[in-house]
Amino acid sequence: MADMPNGLELFHSIAAQGERVRALKAEKASKDEVDSAVKMLLSLKTSYKAAMGEEYKPDCPPGDPAPGSISDPSATTDSEDFVDPWTVRTSSAKGIDYDKLIVQFGSSKIDKELIGRMERATGQRPHRFLRRGIFFSHRDMNQILDAYENKKPFYLYTGRGPSSEAMHVGHLIPFIFTKWLQDVFDVPLVVQMSDDEKYLWKELTLDQAYGYTLENAKDIIACGFDISKTFIFSDLQYMGMSPGFYQNVVRIQKHVTFNQVKGIFGFTDSDCIGKIGFPAVQAAPSFSTSFPQIFRDRSDIQCLIPCAIDQDPYFRMTRDVAPRIGYPKPALLHSTFFPALQGAQTKMSASDPNSSIFLTDTAKQIKTKVNKHAFSGGRDTVEEHRQFGGNCDVDVSFMYLTFFLEDDDKLEQIRKDYTSGAMLTGELKKTLIDVLQPLIAEHQARRKEVTDEMVKEFMTPRQLSFHFQ
Repeated sequence: MADMPNGLELFHSIAAQGERVRALKAEKASKDEVDSAVKMLLSLKTSYKAAMGEEYKPDCPPGDPAPGSISDPSATTDSEDFVDPWTVRTSSAKGIDYDKLIVQFGSSKIDKELIGRMERATGQRPHRFLRRGIFFSHRDMNQILDAYENKKPFYLYTGRGPSSEAMHVGHLIPFIFTKWLQDVFDVPLVVQMSDDEKYLWKELTLDQAYGYTLENAKDIIACGFDISKTFIFSDLQYMGMSPGFYQNVVRIQKHVTFNQVKGIFGFTDSDCIGKIGFPAVQAAPSFSTSFPQIFRDRSDIQCLIPCAIDQDPYFRMTRDVAPRIGYPKPALLHSTFFPALQGAQTKMSASDPNSSIFLTDTAKQIKTKVNKHAFSGGRDTVEEHRQFGGNCDVDVSFMYLTFFLEDDDKLEQIRKDYTSGAMLTGELKKTLIDVLQPLIAEHQARRKEVTDEMVKEFMTPRQLSFHFQ
């Protein structure tokens, strides 16, 4: 959602929040929960007045904004960021203001205290994504650590929307981190392949969407997940064979109104009904009864979801519904966006080959893309660069190194050298190329070893191995 969403989005958000307040009061929820919901309602009404110049009136929705107006997502001004599950845009070369997003979404910052607690609990050094603030925000991670320290079960849930046959390096981020979480906590993982979503949103046939699922699953398996603890499933296939999963979808759908999904996701009357119902499908894996083959009849096992921050609207909805249908709220760990080669104003796109480093790219293609397309924070001339130094905050090659270069000391030395002017842009790009080429080559080698039979085994509903009480 944008910092200044359009009036109609705010109107529906207020209506949805009003319904939530009434539902909480009817359920005799705690005073703190009701007060928090009321505070959010008042904040939305204040935002509506600021955007529209008039008070909110329940029976008077505003007209749609004119294309290109300030309330239209396509007209992002210098002070605006726009983030929803389908669009990420900012006018700042530094990228999204994530501290602002934490406030906007109502999540909590991953601070040194939480990272230290994770290190103490697992006995493992924190992943570089935590050390460098790439995973920067959370919901209820302390509850997960409480469970782990008390030998109580939890499980991981992440996913992939298979919109193309080839994935890019940005798609690896949640899976690299989820693999680390699975290893250090020794817990089961479910991976949702939302091929139904891509069929509804993209110009794909059902066969194409499912075909992309199978291809993308090979890249996910190549990340090294433990087959005894990992279940990958296609929505198009699993929904029809799992009554528990579909029953949870229906439970969620019953407790979310059309006004609420319009307010959360910006759906319009022109959207197909499949889109309107889909958020419940993405929510359902958050509940352990969706996987009876793994968790039997346990309905009390909490879920931890590592994902990019743009997916949070789905899970805010999920967390709102969970206590009303008798399930624990899922916990979340949010990552920043992986920037396009052209700059941090947008995330990578699988549909633009020059915005991305694909997992199928050759060493030569990687070198050409980085040298030709990676946005530089360097100066116009070598003389100016030596004198004034480069800007790591906007340089895409440096940003990519923060994701993929493991050595903290080397990364800091590169930052100092580039900022001082001792390192030139060409040298920085070469450093990135030297990191990316073996990383992609090693991934390609692992993927070649993934057979169709292995994919079938990962995607077969079955009992997984975990050792909690």
